Parts: sequence; structure tokens; C-alpha cells
Amino acid sequence: MGCVQSFRELCDRPKNTNVRLSLPLVCFVWQTAMIILFGVFIRYNEESDVHWREYMRDKNITSDIENDFYFRYPSFQDVHVMVFVGFGFLMTFLKRYSFGAVGFNFLIAAFGLQWALLMQGWFGSLDYTDGKIKIGMENLINADFCVAGCLIAYGAVLGKVSPVQLLVLTLFGITLYAVEEYIILSIIHARDAGGSMVIHTFGAYYGLAISWMLYRPNLDQSSRNQGSVYHSDVFAMIGTLFLWMFWPSFNSALTDHGDGQHRAVINTYLSLASTVLTSVAISSIFQKDGKLDMVHIQNATLAGGVAVGTAAEFMLMPYGSLIVGFLCGIISTLGYIYLTPFMEKYLKIQDTCGVHNLHAMPGVIGGIVGAITAAAATESVYGKEGLKNTFDFEGDFKDVTPNVQGATRRQRSVWPSASASVGGFSWGVS
Repeated sequence: MGCVQSFRELCDRPKNTNVRLSLPLVCFVWQTAMIILFGVFIRYNEESDVHWREYMRDKNITSDIENDFYFRYPSFQDVHVMVFVGFGFLMTFLKRYSFGAVGFNFLIAAFGLQWALLMQGWFGSLDYTDGKIKIGMENLINADFCVAGCLIAYGAVLGKVSPVQLLVLTLFGITLYAVEEYIILSIIHARDAGGSMVIHTFGAYYGLAISWMLYRPNLDQSSRNQGSVYHSDVFAMIGTLFLWMFWPSFNSALTDHGDGQHRAVINTYLSLASTVLTSVAISSIFQKDGKLDMVHIQNATLAGGVAVGTAAEFMLMPYGSLIVGFLCGIISTLGYIYLTPFMEKYLKIQDTCGVHNLHAMPGVIGGIVGAITAAAATESVYGKEGLKNTFDFEGDFKDVTPNVQGATRRQRSVWPSASASVGGFSWGVS
């Protein structure tokens, strides 16, 4: 605690906010380092390399349309719009920090995606035969996902940090993200299609931890700068609508071709629609004369997209998606009304954009929904092939279903040479 107190005392001192030398220096040094590291480690994968024709012949691929580019690029573009437009404009509600919201969002996204390709490559797609990282469309989508976690963290400290500090935040955030993503997806083998746990929960609590470290009592005196005006709220709604429209692509971008991707879009679409109704209802109930609070409309209406992410490709069923959105609209809006003031007053956490209500709590709910949905999976619902494909099971199923394994976690020899874990529940370990 002594170190934290010393850090806060240091932050209380007047600062020279002139970054005329430090920001260009960091940008030039960083980009030079990226050029060198990309030259050493990054190469095209088989589907983007000039030897694609030879690869087609070796794999008996008959058409260029089977190249992953044609499956993933539309989703990649949608995710890209969310990262650079949606997140940026969502944070323009502050009348004094709108330029920083959009401009610094642009900066740290471009800064971070390069480091993300390297970090995720070292942890996941490194080719040990030649020591190179082979990148394609999935890598670009994953890099955007990684950056999204840092942009969520940025929402918790908006207006409190300089651009150089933001770059440092992004550098460490992406490094930590790559580690936790590798643990959750590659070691635990959890399924988290929309990143409820990996992206949203991590990004929110990372940002909240930094906000707690940066807390200073004199920040209360600048609260007048953190209000909104009419036009800033209108610009923030642009971000909300972009995110709302493209969230089905975000949750389905890396799911299996065919039914998995199709199901993820439907589940997200319905959950988001349900969230809007309950968010508006709760906002109206708790506001004077029933008028709506734009903070709730800009943020809580997106909570259903976060919460349905883990179970997006599962057989959640359309009514299940509506239930998830219904509950998240209520919980997220109440969080803005009660929890955000409580955190600032008693926990000394100033959550500028309310990322705890939009990302952290719905992310935790998403993990729970995914665990329950996975544990309840049966062969009668999914079919034998559906279970293998959805949960990446291998081997012989016989008469054992995931719900039995999820409940007992003891029958370790059911699927030889197979392991699977979804939403934190592990079963079928050899």
C-alpha cells in the first residue's frame, strides 16, 4: 500500500502536459521496432502466400472460394468498424474530451494491433519448423479483438491520462491479454466465441485497476469537465449504433463456418434487441418525469451483446437469448444508477465510461451463461456430430454426454485423447 500511496502522491504533483517530444519519440521508436520484429518473425500463411495454388493442389481444394478470406473478410471489416468507429465515438460523450476519445482511440488501436499480431503469434501461431508467425484473416480479427480489450480499459481512464501513458497502458494490456487468452483458450480449452470472458471482463477489470491506481481526490474538482452537452451525446450515439449493428459480426467472426456462425448472429441479434427494451424501461423508471438518461441508452443497450458472447454459438435457443438480454439490460442500467457512484465514493475507482456496467458485469454473466449452456448440452439436442463440432470433442462418445461430464468431472477416460472445457467447466480429459 505504501507504493500505491507514493504513486498517488506523485500523480498529485503538477505535470508538464507538453508531449511534443515524448509522443513523437515513442511513436518513431515503436514503429521502427515493429518493422524490425515483423521482418524477423511475421510471414504470410498458406492461404495468403503466393504458393496458394500449390497448397490447393496438396489439400485437394478445388476453388479459390474456399480460401478463408472469403469467409472471414466481411466479419473482419465489421469488427474493424467497431474498433475504430464504434468504440471511438462511444466515448465522445464528454464535452472536454471528445477529441481525445476519437483521436487517441485511433492511435492506440493502430499502435496495439501490430503488437497483438506478434504477441498472439508467439503464444499461438508460431511455426516451430522455421520460427515464423504465419498470419492470415483470423490473425487480423484476433488482433482487433486484442485491441478491443485495451479500448475497453481506456474507457475507465478517459480524461485522466496522456497519450504516452495510453501507449504504455496498451503495451502492457496487450501483453497480459495474450497471456490470459492463451491460458483460457489453449490450456483450459474454454469456448468463448464473443470474448465475454477473454475480451470484455479482462479489459474492464484491467482498466478499473489502473483507474484505482490513478485515483486522486482533486479529480473530484474537475467533475464539471466530465459532463456532456447535447451534441456530444449525439456523437456518442453514433458509436452506440455502430456497435449495436455490428455486434453480431463481433460474436460470430471466428466461429465455425456454417451453423455455428449463423447461430451466433441470431443469438446476438435477439439478445441486443431485448436489452434495448429493458434498458429504456429501467432508465425511464428511475429518471425524473420518466425522461431517459443518455448514458444508459448509449451503454446499457449494448450489454446483451457482451453477455451472450460466450454462448453465442451454442444452442442457447432464441428465447434464451432474449432472457440474457432482458436481464443484462436491467443489471447494466442499475449499475450506472447505483454501482458507479458507490465505486467512486467507497472504492476510490472513477469509472469514466462505466465499463464495469457495460463490460465487466455482463462479461461475468456471459461466462456463467456459457458454463450453464455447455453443461446442459445433450446429444439429443446437438447430435453426435454437432457436439463434436461445437465443443471440439474428439474420439468416441459412446453414451456419455457433456452434461454428465460437466456434473461429475470424474470420468477421465470417456474420450481417449480428447479434452474440452467450456465456460470454465472441464470434462473428457484423457
